[in-house]
Amino acid sequence: MAEVVGTLDALVADIGAGAVLAVPKDYSGVAMAATRALLRRGVRGLHVVGVPTCGIQVDILVGAGVVATVETSAVTLGECGPAPRFGAAVRAGTVRVLDATCPAIHNALLASEKGLPFIPIRGVIGSDLLAHRADWQVVENPFRPGDRVVVLPAIRPDFALFHAPLADRLGNVWIGRKRELMTLAHASAATLVTVEEISDANLLDDPVRSPATIPDLYVTRVAAAPRGAAPLGMTGCYAADGAAIERYARMARTAEGFAAFLEEWMAAG
Repeated sequence: MAEVVGTLDALVADIGAGAVLAVPKDYSGVAMAATRALLRRGVRGLHVVGVPTCGIQVDILVGAGVVATVETSAVTLGECGPAPRFGAAVRAGTVRVLDATCPAIHNALLASEKGLPFIPIRGVIGSDLLAHRADWQVVENPFRPGDRVVVLPAIRPDFALFHAPLADRLGNVWIGRKRELMTLAHASAATLVTVEEISDANLLDDPVRSPATIPDLYVTRVAAAPRGAAPLGMTGCYAADGAAIERYARMARTAEGFAAFLEEWMAAG
């Protein structure tokens, strides 16, 4: 049974230096409140996997100096423009980037979910990604000579960290339509989840919710964090705060502005 913990600090207590941390895209349930707790731990050298993209959460982590590697298909603030601290880190050479595509990220996690060492895809043949990803190999289809495919190593995160609408006291987590979170939980060694609410009813007994519920077998820890995705949104609960994200984008354009934002943001949580 998953552990339901009382604090966000307890939720992220096992994430250590050099951990591979997988996080979802901005509209799939980003654990922003737990990100503060992670920063309070003072860990360094994280390998962050954006599934399949990432945004303000990873930009903050990069700006705070806790990320060594970013593996994703994009880091962006969407309508608010590029991710400023990520861009600055790339230009300064202080963060390693493993560029990918959305299908590549999803399929590499699928390989881990299935216990496979690698998985084949086709779509990147002919792209310049192959010149920059030595770990992606072009091989011949063993069933059709002359047919080339690309094989990707499985992505096996040490931790998945995300926010969801609801969990129960047993640690079952309801994710709604965000099915990629199910794969993420299956693929990761540990799954850490913040939720808007914790229910006393067993979600797996609910015929409506159970098909979209991650069983506690795949969940390590759960913590309640109302509005835990803010300033990003939580589907069915609240919308993203566009003004707050735009303000971050402006402040984070400079190292000084980002430092002022980070001090303010950490104090707020």
